[in-house]
Amino acid sequence: MQDEEKKEAGAGGADEGSQPAPNADGTPVVEAPRNPNMKWYIIHSYSGFERKVKESLESRVQAFGLQDKIGKVLIPTESVTEVRGGKKYTSERMFYPGYVLVEMDMDDHVWHVVKSTPRVTGFVGTGQQPTPLSDEEVQHIVYKVADSREKPKLKVKFEKNESVRITEGPFASFTGIVDEVNEDRETLKVMVTIFGRSTPVELEFNQVEKVA
Repeated sequence: MQDEEKKEAGAGGADEGSQPAPNADGTPVVEAPRNPNMKWYIIHSYSGFERKVKESLESRVQAFGLQDKIGKVLIPTESVTEVRGGKKYTSERMFYPGYVLVEMDMDDHVWHVVKSTPRVTGFVGTGQQPTPLSDEEVQHIVYKVADSREKPKLKVKFEKNESVRITEGPFASFTGIVDEVNEDRETLKVMVTIFGRSTPVELEFNQVEKVA
């Protein structure tokens, strides 16, 4: 049994420069253990070149054999839905344009490799010393990315006293006046006239549309 485990472990480390791929019989290759010294850092890049920086960094990791020193490269994005011509379109928007997150076991060589990557302008930190993100900051950013993909934000702005038409729910086709806007929850309180009385109705952004 031990000999078999050694063989499997050897298969997993046979080609550290490539992404883990299934064995010939379809079983997954065991990945090398993650470097426990890795921390997340933020690098500045030219705005609009974040994806190019990510691709360049990943290529340099392979070229310099730094798989054990540089881990994931992440561009924090959120899913945004907007309505055009009565149809919903969802696209990806960056949380922090001009910034890329990199998981690294920092030393002088790694610092130089990342810093000299095309379109990278530097690290976020005090002076010349890059500052790693705290575990809480990492969890907040990663959770925010995952949450956004599950529930895309609606790219529309509503203002108080604006006229809207309800498109979903029991009051569909009613029109009303926006009384309160909650950007964080993406909800509105709309004053709707029902049976001659002005009644507040709480609705989500995607349940109403602006009245032209």
